[in-house]
Parts: sequence; C-alpha cells; structure tokens
Amino acid sequence: MHWMKKKKITNDRIGDVLERIADLLDIQGANFHKIRAYRSAAQSVRSADRSLARLVRKNDMQSIKDLPFIGEGIASTIEEFVKTGKSRVLDRLQGEISPEEIFAQVPAIGVNLAHRIAQQLDIHSLEELEQAAHDGRLEKVDGFGPKRLQSVRVSLAGMLSGAAQRRIQKTHSGEKPQDKPSVKVLLEVDEEYRKKAESGRLKKIAPRRFNPEGEAWLPILHSEKEGWSFTALYSNTARAHQLGKVNDWVVIYYEKRKEDQCTVVTETKGKLEGKRVVRGRENECQKYYESRGS
Repeated sequence: MHWMKKKKITNDRIGDVLERIADLLDIQGANFHKIRAYRSAAQSVRSADRSLARLVRKNDMQSIKDLPFIGEGIASTIEEFVKTGKSRVLDRLQGEISPEEIFAQVPAIGVNLAHRIAQQLDIHSLEELEQAAHDGRLEKVDGFGPKRLQSVRVSLAGMLSGAAQRRIQKTHSGEKPQDKPSVKVLLEVDEEYRKKAESGRLKKIAPRRFNPEGEAWLPILHSEKEGWSFTALYSNTARAHQLGKVNDWVVIYYEKRKEDQCTVVTETKGKLEGKRVVRGRENECQKYYESRGS
C-alpha cells in the first residue's frame, strides 16, 4: 500500500484540512449545519488522544467514527487524506481538482498515463477508475498490460474506503447502487445551478486548470434537497474544453452518508435529444420525461 511519507500526518494537520473545508464552505454559502459539522470535527480531531493516522493504517475506522462529530463522510475524508496526502473535497472547493491528478496518485500510474486515462475514458474519480479496471475499459488504454492492470486493482482496493468498495461490488454484481438521489432531484439541482450561474447569482472560484490568469470564473452551487447535500460546478475537464461543452456539462457531487458524483449533459441524439440527462441513468431520465408528458 502506498502511504504519504514526505510529511508526518498529525491530528493537527487533519484538523487543519477539516477547518479549511469549513472555511471554504462558509465563503461559498453552503448550509450552516454542514459548515458547523466540519468545524466541530476539526476540534474533535485535534482533541483526540490517539493518532488518527495510526488508526487509519490499522484499518480501525470505527474508532475514528466513534469520536464526537465524526460521521461516515468526514471519516472518509480523513481516511483519504491519511492515505494520499490529499482531500478531494478540499481540492474541489478550491477549484484545483483534476482527474489526472487523482489518477496519478495511484501506484503504477504516472502523469502521462493518468492523462491518457482521463482523455480516452472520460472518467473523473477513483471509484470510476476502479470500475473501469474491472469492466474491461482500462485494459484497452495504451500502456496497460495484465501486470499493471492487476497492480492498479490492488492499489485501488487499498485506497478506496470499505463502503466505496462494497458499492462498487454491488454495481459489478448487477445490484442497483443504494442511496443515490433520484434523477428528478438531480435534474432540479442542474436547473437551479445553470439558472443561477447564468444570472450571476453564484460565488465563483478560480480553478487552477486551464486558467493561467487565475481568474475566478467557475460558479459553484451548494444546495440541500430531500436530505441530500449537493455541490454543482461546470465541468472544467480537458474533454469538456476540447468539445466546447464547459457550459453544458454540469458535475454534481451529492452526499448523505458518503459522497458520490454524476454529470448532467444535454443529450445530442435519440429520443432524449435536446433534453438534460444524467449520464449513466438515461433510461431513468426517459421514464421521468415520459411521466411528465415531455
């Protein structure tokens, strides 16, 4: 397993990450309770009498979740930071996340190969990479032989949380993933984001990628619906820029106990042409539009 060894990960460093997430959520207008959850968790981590990094390495996540104010989602953020030295939640809020940077964290995947994966497969997360490693897509990318493919599978098994692995296993076995928002709610978030972005009513962040001037141009929305917490942004990926789809593709991160994501786009062909659809859930979208008579 690959551990970050350049700088010791102390409880104070973990607390700093959680505090920074809370600060950015506050600046961007997120829900007060979510902000308070991260601030309370930061204080709890700093007050803990045991090393959380050591608990993560012992795979004792339950002891971390037993701490005050540490739920499953924040525990997952702590686990990721200990294992990789990064937090995707923090990177996203700072506008700095990119698929290439995420994939390059995986042993056996360098910068060039990470770029190739993102370009050829148009995937954005470690969970999607893990799925691609098992469904045959990853082995079709130049540079992947059986040995490298197996190495990536093993590394991802260690990097992903137990809950994420169980979710992926359900997907592979044909069982529908549990605990995901309906396409109706996702499309409502997509509509809310695009309307507010177009009217200039959202906070804007300065993404690092494709933004040499450091301009704050990327609108970000935090929203709460039906018990879900959502964050929505335009897709600032190389693929979106190449196809001129930055202002069409909307990436939505959703969280209840665990965080996941989806992309909403305008369909360009078939029965759903011209309509907004959730990638990977086109059949559900079609049923949704049929139920509305549209």
